Amino acid sequence: MCGIVCYKGRDYAKKIILDGLKKLEYRGYDSAGIALKNEEIECFKKSGRIENLKEILKDNSVDSHIGIGHIRWATHGEANDVNSHPHVSEDQKIAVVHNGIIENYRQLKEDLIKEGYNFKSETDTEVIAALISKYYDSDLLEAVNKAIKLLEGSFAIGVIAKDEDRLVAVRNQSPLVMGVLEDGHILASDIPSLLEYTKDVIYLDEGDIVDLNGKNCTIYDKELNILDKKIDRVTWSMEDATKEGYDHFMIKEINEQPTAIIDCLRDKIHDRHLDLKDNSFSKEEIENFKRIYIIACGTAYNAGMVGKYAFEKFAKIPVICDIASEFRYNDPFVDENTLVILLSQSGETADTLAALRESKKNGAKTIAITNVVGSSIARESDKVIYLNAGPEIAVASTKAYTTQIVSMYTLALDFCKKLNIKDDKWIDQKIQQLSKVSEKIEEILKNQDSIKEYAKKIKDKEHVFYIGRLLDFCTVTEGALKLKEVSYIHCEAFAAGELKHGTIALIEENTPVVSVITQDNIMDKTISNIEEVVSRGADVFIISKEDNSKLRNISSFVYKLPEINDWLYPILSVVCCQLLAYYTSKEKGLD
Repeated sequence: MCGIVCYKGRDYAKKIILDGLKKLEYRGYDSAGIALKNEEIECFKKSGRIENLKEILKDNSVDSHIGIGHIRWATHGEANDVNSHPHVSEDQKIAVVHNGIIENYRQLKEDLIKEGYNFKSETDTEVIAALISKYYDSDLLEAVNKAIKLLEGSFAIGVIAKDEDRLVAVRNQSPLVMGVLEDGHILASDIPSLLEYTKDVIYLDEGDIVDLNGKNCTIYDKELNILDKKIDRVTWSMEDATKEGYDHFMIKEINEQPTAIIDCLRDKIHDRHLDLKDNSFSKEEIENFKRIYIIACGTAYNAGMVGKYAFEKFAKIPVICDIASEFRYNDPFVDENTLVILLSQSGETADTLAALRESKKNGAKTIAITNVVGSSIARESDKVIYLNAGPEIAVASTKAYTTQIVSMYTLALDFCKKLNIKDDKWIDQKIQQLSKVSEKIEEILKNQDSIKEYAKKIKDKEHVFYIGRLLDFCTVTEGALKLKEVSYIHCEAFAAGELKHGTIALIEENTPVVSVITQDNIMDKTISNIEEVVSRGADVFIISKEDNSKLRNISSFVYKLPEINDWLYPILSVVCCQLLAYYTSKEKGLD
C-alpha cells in the first residue's frame, strides 16, 4: 500500500504535501517524492524515509500552488530513486502519483514501447504517465479520461500537466478523499493528511474524477457527467491522529483500547440496555436469514472468527467466515436468505468491497462493521455499525480488532433478543459483563513486566509458535499475525489439539511457544497439549485465566489475566499478544 497527497489552492503546495505525506507514513516508507508545477514540472524524489526527501528539499526554494506527492511501499520495482513516485512522462509534460496496482501494465508498456516510448523505471505507474502524455492535447481531463479507460486494476491517481493550471484526480478501487479549504483543495489517501487544514471532506466514490481547473472544482463520474457531492464534517481532531508523547502509534493505540471500547458501546447501549436502533435488522428480517457469511481480510478476518462463535452461540444461525480475497471465487451459497457481514477498519478494503457488491448482486442483505464514517463499504451496505474507535494510524491493527469483536457481540446479542432465544434479563446480564471489558484491559496495561521480559527472550529467535483451542485459537491466530507483522520473526498459530498430527515435529529445544488458555471446557486438554511441546524442549509463555502450580510446573512465564466471563477473554488475551509483538519489535530496534 502507498499514499498520495495532492494540493491546489492559494497556499504553497510543498509544505502542505510534505505534512500530509508524513501523516501517511504508515502506508509506506521506502521512498517518497513530490512534483510541483511552475513554468516546468519540477520533480524531487528519494528512496528511504520521508526525511530523506525533506533533506534534498531544504535548500531548494522551488514552490508553487499546485503539486502532487507520494509515499511508497514497493510493489513493482525495487525501492530506489528511479522507481520512486511521482513519475514524469518522457516529454516532461505530465506527472503522476498512484496508489494501487495496474494489472495489465506489461501489455500496455509493450505497446507503448513499440510506439517509440522510452521508460526509465520498473513500475506500473510510469505507464499511466505515458498513456496520459500520449492522449494529451491541451486538455488534461480529456487525456486522463481516455487513459484510465485502458487501465485494469486498482488506482487512485493525481495528475498535473506542465501547460495547465490544473490538477486531475481519479478514484478506482483505492481510497481517496478530498478536503475542502476556503481557498483550495487537498486530495489524500486518508483523512489524517487533511486534518491540520480542514475537517470538511468529500468522500469520493468508485469512478469519481476530480477536476481542479483554475479556481473551479468539478467532480465527474466515469462518463463525465457532473456530480453533486455533499460535504461531510470529520469528528476526529489533530490530537487523535498524532502520537501524543508515545514512541509509536502502535503502543498509543494499544493503550487507547479501554476508551475505544467505551466509545464503541456508547451508541449501542442505552440506559444499560442493548439498543442498536436502525443499525440492525428487524425480527422478520433476522428470521429470514438461513446462514451468515462474515467476510474480511487479515486482522479483521481473525476478529470475524470470534464473530462466528458469537452468532452461532447466541443467535443459533450457521456462520461461514471467509477471506474476502477468496470469497468471490468460492461460488458462495449467497441468496436472499443470506446475511453478509463485512468487517473493515477503513471501510475501503478493496477485496471486501468487491465481496459486498457480489453479495448484493446475489440478493443478500449486508451489514458493514467499520471505523470510518462515509467510507465506501459503509455507504454501500444495507446497514452499518461503526466502531467509534478513533483513527487507527499504525499498520498493525489493535483497537479496531477489539472493537470489531465488541461490535459483533452486540449484534449477535441483538439477534438473540429479537429471536426470543433468551429473555431481556439474560441479555442485560451479558451487556453488563461486556461493559466491564474496558476496566479489565486497564488492569493488563498496568501489568506488563512479564510480557516485556519474554519479548527480550524471543527477539533474536527465528521461529515462534502460538497455540490455543476454540476461542483461544482465534486469539493466537491474531497474536501470531501481530508478531510477524511488526517483528519480522517467522511465526505460526496452530490449533493446540492438532499438534500431534505432524506439526509437533517443528518443536525443537528452546523453541518459543505462546499458549493462550482461557476456556474452562478445554482447560485440561490445552494443558496436556502444552506438556507435549514442553517435553520436546519448548520454552513456553502461558497467557491464562489461571496461575496455579500446574501451570508453573510447565513454565516460569505465566501471565494471569483479570477475571471475566469466558466468552469475553478473546478481547483481553489479545491485548497481551499485541504488547508482546510491540515490545519484541522494540527490543529488535525496529520502527
